[in-house]
Amino acid sequence: MQSEPETVCNVAISFDRCKITSVTCSCGNKDIFYCAHVVALSLYRIRKPDQVKLHLPISETLFQMNRDQLQKFVQYLITVHHTEVLPTAQKLADEILSQNSEINQVHGAPDPTAGASIDDENCWHLDEEQVQEQVKLFLSQGGYHGSGKQLNLLFAKVREMLKMRDSNGARMLTLITEQFMADPRLSLWTQQGTAMTDKYRQLWDELGALWMCIVLNPHCKLEQKSSWLKQLKKWNGVDVCPWEDGNHGNELPNLTNALPQGANANQEHMGQCKSLEYQHLPANKFLEEGESYLSLAVEVALIGLGQQRIMPDGLYAQEKVCRNEEQLISKLQEIELDGTLVKIFRKQAVFLLEGGPYTGLGEVIHRESVPMHTFAKYLFTSLLPHDAELAYKTALRAMRLLVLESTAPSGDMSRPHHIASVVPNRYPRWFTLSHIESQQCELASTMLTAAKGDVRRLETVLESIQKNIHSSSHIFKLAQDAFKIATLMDSLPDITLLKVSLELGLQ
Repeated sequence: MQSEPETVCNVAISFDRCKITSVTCSCGNKDIFYCAHVVALSLYRIRKPDQVKLHLPISETLFQMNRDQLQKFVQYLITVHHTEVLPTAQKLADEILSQNSEINQVHGAPDPTAGASIDDENCWHLDEEQVQEQVKLFLSQGGYHGSGKQLNLLFAKVREMLKMRDSNGARMLTLITEQFMADPRLSLWTQQGTAMTDKYRQLWDELGALWMCIVLNPHCKLEQKSSWLKQLKKWNGVDVCPWEDGNHGNELPNLTNALPQGANANQEHMGQCKSLEYQHLPANKFLEEGESYLSLAVEVALIGLGQQRIMPDGLYAQEKVCRNEEQLISKLQEIELDGTLVKIFRKQAVFLLEGGPYTGLGEVIHRESVPMHTFAKYLFTSLLPHDAELAYKTALRAMRLLVLESTAPSGDMSRPHHIASVVPNRYPRWFTLSHIESQQCELASTMLTAAKGDVRRLETVLESIQKNIHSSSHIFKLAQDAFKIATLMDSLPDITLLKVSLELGLQ
């Protein structure tokens, strides 16, 4: 800074096989990451390698000196730094002159300029103590002074490390997790039976997501995975470790935070992101012809969204199910569907319809299976221009909401991959039910709009609405939607849609 007096810092950086393994700087600034002076010297070394004179290891230089030169070298060194090194020099001289000293039992002498042995472990410098101190400080601030933002920056750093396949990513996340587990507020909340704050819960979510990235990393060794599993089990066994679904069963739900409507409701930044351009990058030789990283990513997303999963117990976890699904769909909506991706959509839609108990769009599902309305609406709009029959088949299958039905279909028991739904006596604690019903209504409205002018399809959609929608307010809304679509200004009224509107209104 211009207003501050210029200071000179002494910086030392140790390298080993193209990695910075340790740093020291006289500025005294303590932080997780390198200070500005270390960064400046590193950049100088990268940009102007010729300006930094390359020396042989000091042991090699000393080997070339005769006795007089060695004596001169040591005496000059002591003279220049006599206050710092004189006590050490005298102590070492005494030890060297004593035949029985420990120093004389070791062959040769250490050389900090020679680098590590080729067999030695080598990894980037990470100040572990500082990581622990900073996380502890941010957690103690309890969300004030932008501490949540600072912790998210740390998480972003771990993501960056994982992307670069830097082994420090797992080390750093371990240190962060240990501090989270040691947070005194955890035991306080457990004793009082109160829920942790939403901000804090989101930090724990990010922690879990990063551990998932680490343990699913295909490049790590088996022994690493087993050590992480051991560590995760150890943390999981601690009494104060938060449950993933957010409710320990004794918390009253706070329903004031209603979920936003629509698939784009949670996107941040029946503008910044939009600037991204997704392209097909050719994948490696082990993949099939025509496959790219983009097509694989889309296919994995579709498989994940279509998996049958039971609704979790806790309020927070139920909101998270909706939120995660909508965030993933909003990501998919940024991608322009080409011929390759449409083929994947068709293939996955067929798999999901015929996939048995593994899919949420299978013929028979568990009564408390997470509904597929939001996902099916996205599939429907994506498939409609390319395969209308498959689009309707998928959307109509997804319309069901078994949790509100007194009896569930038993299924064809002659087919072994069908599981009969068991109807429990209790009414399930679905805190997000109103949100789910509104998504079901949106799916039905989308189908009504698309089916305008097609008598057969309109009748099929009407049957589905009458069978599956249990909320009178949503049936009334659909009657209004059907009337609006039927009487648009630019065309003659659609008689079949008007009949649909009348039937729904009467219902």
